[in-house]
Amino acid sequence: MSDATTLLVVGAGDRGTGHARYALRHPGRARVVAVAEPVRVRRERFAAEHGLAAADTMTDWRRAAERGRIADAVLLCTLDRDHLEPALAFAAQGYDIMLEKPMALDEASCRAIVAAVEKAGVILAVGHVLRYTPYTRALKGVLDEGRIGDVVSVQHLEPVGHWHQAHSYVRGNWRRTDEATSMLMAKSCHDLDWLQYIVGEPPARVSSFGRLTHFTPANRPRDAADRCVECPVRGGCAFDAVRLYGDRLTAGDHGWPLSVVLDTFTEQALDDALRTGPYGRCVYACDNDVVDHQVVAMEFAGGATATFTMTGFTEMADRRTQIFGTRGEIRGDGRMLRIHDFRTGTTEEIDTVPTGDMSAAGGHGGGDEGLMDAFVAAVAAQDPSLVLSGPRESLLSHLSVLGAEHARHTGTVVDVALTS
Repeated sequence: MSDATTLLVVGAGDRGTGHARYALRHPGRARVVAVAEPVRVRRERFAAEHGLAAADTMTDWRRAAERGRIADAVLLCTLDRDHLEPALAFAAQGYDIMLEKPMALDEASCRAIVAAVEKAGVILAVGHVLRYTPYTRALKGVLDEGRIGDVVSVQHLEPVGHWHQAHSYVRGNWRRTDEATSMLMAKSCHDLDWLQYIVGEPPARVSSFGRLTHFTPANRPRDAADRCVECPVRGGCAFDAVRLYGDRLTAGDHGWPLSVVLDTFTEQALDDALRTGPYGRCVYACDNDVVDHQVVAMEFAGGATATFTMTGFTEMADRRTQIFGTRGEIRGDGRMLRIHDFRTGTTEEIDTVPTGDMSAAGGHGGGDEGLMDAFVAAVAAQDPSLVLSGPRESLLSHLSVLGAEHARHTGTVVDVALTS
């Protein structure tokens, strides 16, 4: 046990709790020694799961920082808007850092985090879990072998899922740009990062279009109530919160998204939450302003192009990608790769056998495990090359997101430059 990498976990919500369970699955590699979490029930539940004494639990990251360096590394999983200060503080104390995506919400903050970890000489892994899936590893291998020649263009779709859109981006924490960040940053910085990784070149220019179309008062059904529990027309609504969360409670599925709505899993607690909390509101009577569909066009340094589509009007499904090369093309759906060779006219199928689906509840198709595997190994060996989503790579993908959002608002094409 003494050789295990020790971890301080800051933020015991869904992401922090999920990442920390790596230590429970691999006790010889990692061990959680402390947690900082403001919500008491989450803090206590986390402490019990990891066998932490009361003295090893704190109410926020500042209390943890006051103790000096108490672990080899920190898993920084606070809310998106609260990444900058703790990242700077823990880097200065010599912690290696696993930082949930997005690393920060504006260019200056992203650059400040990169500068801080480089100055301190610590390892930074940003939670771009799509880079770490078995599916991505297999796809990257096919491309690097030159199986389809040079990549010319890519089409990539993120089907957010209708109820996920309603849960997180209409009713939930990421519904408003001023309180959280843009939809593209909150949900799809994964995808712009993944595209630059797959193409193997830095993005050079971006443009974007998208808006909030459906989840507005103008589309509210006649006679709909402000809350689903009181709504006479909810039986015909695809976004009925009573059904969405009630079915999961009945099935005993207490993970995400139900764990975001409830701290105690009872019918009474759910009824109370839907009557008084944000997740019981009519999706047409919320204060949301983020887009529900968006398209990004990218041009890479070598001339390859990519289009990315994010839409909330789908079933819950894995991302789908088509990659067009000079010698062939690849179609992928998160599990299967279908590789067509122009010269032979043959198509090969590769089953990458991912672990779980691509949702947070499914561990992002093995990406969560892959990220933690790489980070813990990098910390143990003090070898940042084991991390696929380091500071410079992540800075570039965040600049792409910020550039795309600027392009969407201004109707322009934006250059992406790593150097300021």
